[in-house]
Amino acid sequence: MRIIEIKERTILLIDQLTEVWEKSVRTTHLFLSDSEIEDIKKYVPQALNGITHLIVTEKDNKCPIAFMGVEEQKLEMLFITPEERGNGLGKKLIQHGIDNYSINELAVNEQNPLAKGFYEHMGFQVYKRTEHDEQGKPYPLLYMMLN
Repeated sequence: MRIIEIKERTILLIDQLTEVWEKSVRTTHLFLSDSEIEDIKKYVPQALNGITHLIVTEKDNKCPIAFMGVEEQKLEMLFITPEERGNGLGKKLIQHGIDNYSINELAVNEQNPLAKGFYEHMGFQVYKRTEHDEQGKPYPLLYMMLN
């Protein structure tokens, strides 16, 4: 398994990462309906292509199993395939992000308590809450800073 920053974002890679995103979201974002997931999915390739730092974890077969996106010092996205959850991969990615990209801030859906707990375990604390997500949907966000 290796963690690499992706410079060349091929159509194949973006498709693979979109699949990782969808599997992860369907496992962790139980508050979203199927139609909402499908609507959001349309914007995932654009987000993947637009993020400054796209960091991917690959298995030995070069197949992506997780990724994160970093903009300045903020974690913008972190998704792991359901099969790989609970194996320490999220911790490795966050630590990689802190060590290499100085991540010190993130936002997480309030309705995803496992993610909130994970980030708290990694040293982040909530400093702000909003009633709506960044698209104006009624999904409260918790903004967290690294202590």
